[in-house]
Amino acid sequence: MSMADVSIVVLVALFLATLVPRFNIGLAALPAAFLVGLAADRTADEVTAFFPGDFFVLLVGITALFAVAQINGTLDWLLDGVLRMVGGRALLVALVPFLVGAVLTAIGTLPAAATAIVAPIALGLAARYGIPPFIAAVLGITGIISGLLSPLAVFGTSANNLGEKMGLDLPGSAPVAFFLGGLLAGLVICSGCLVFGYRTGTMPRGRLTPVGEPDANLDASPDGASPDGASRDAEKPAGEEAGGRAPSPARGRYLTLGCLLAVVVLSVGFDINIGYLGLTAAVVQQLALRLDPNEIISRIPWNIVLLIGGLLTYVGLMQDLGAFTRISDLLRVDGSPMLSLLVLCYIAGVTSFAASSIAVFATTIPLVPAVVAEGASPVGAVLAVALASILVDINPLGITGGLILGAAKPEDRTPLFRQLLRCGLVSVVVGPALACFAFGWW
Repeated sequence: MSMADVSIVVLVALFLATLVPRFNIGLAALPAAFLVGLAADRTADEVTAFFPGDFFVLLVGITALFAVAQINGTLDWLLDGVLRMVGGRALLVALVPFLVGAVLTAIGTLPAAATAIVAPIALGLAARYGIPPFIAAVLGITGIISGLLSPLAVFGTSANNLGEKMGLDLPGSAPVAFFLGGLLAGLVICSGCLVFGYRTGTMPRGRLTPVGEPDANLDASPDGASPDGASRDAEKPAGEEAGGRAPSPARGRYLTLGCLLAVVVLSVGFDINIGYLGLTAAVVQQLALRLDPNEIISRIPWNIVLLIGGLLTYVGLMQDLGAFTRISDLLRVDGSPMLSLLVLCYIAGVTSFAASSIAVFATTIPLVPAVVAEGASPVGAVLAVALASILVDINPLGITGGLILGAAKPEDRTPLFRQLLRCGLVSVVVGPALACFAFGWW
């Protein structure tokens, strides 16, 4: 058995081991790379050279920027404004989780963090307005999926950067195409979910009134007062204890919105590294708003940084050993690039059902160049594999499903689990095929 084959077997073992309680694939990927490297006569320095420093900067920069928006209350402020705007109109209330999820991931929030915010919003609205929990949950998850391929999101930036690294010669319009593809897929699923709700008679119509006690997290008055009567703006601003008077909450929000806008314009319009832009904007806000830097650092999802860093280090070693050439030869369907892409999409979809979508995507993308060499569209192939990886996230067995179930009322969890499981199993069968044939030609 060649070292390329050994590296493939170890990768499969790593993904299978995720089924074992308390096993962390990100933590295990680096020592796996080291040990396989030793067996292949690669030094530790050679293995370390595969660590994706650019992705490290990207993830830390974007999540630090988002952490500031959470700390100074900008995201809560935006959500309160949205809820006041929609009032009690049934369709608009149902769409709030979708819109919030899409905006959060589109500006760079990681899926797990976005789900942690969207889940209580979606299930809180469901309990308050009589919306079926399953529909509220699917709309929230679909919104998260819709924004995942934006030029600011981890999936979007990863798709573009990995495509370039693999020599796919992506056009300058690729980031926009990725974003539009993800948004279109999300809108189609969202529309289907709403049609299902109205056709079955489970979705309420007209103007809604609360059916239970107001959710404390959602019931904010126009003047910014919380339900217990205490004004949010009256709370002691972050950093005041450190000495001196901190800027007002309103100034902090405007500064954060301005920084987010600047990051979008400079990264998309002028092709400046978004990771360094995010870090710069986070530091500027930390100093201007007198925030505790440790609070920002603690909110960076280091487990995700380790996950992607470790896996991409191992993937780099696999490429060096020729493993992906070997896999491509096994998967290739001669004379039919679309069938080869379909096989690749199913591998991504089935694996993502029980594993991290971003991890699966990062390890599947190196197989795309062989499919493109046969005649598939570079943009379409990357987009199809990305969507195949994330469309199966509507299931209760991963982090997303766990957060959704945790936010549901106890009496709703068992039926919601069954509904999400059925939906997830259907998505595994249908999602990869739809992603391939709907977007593979882009």
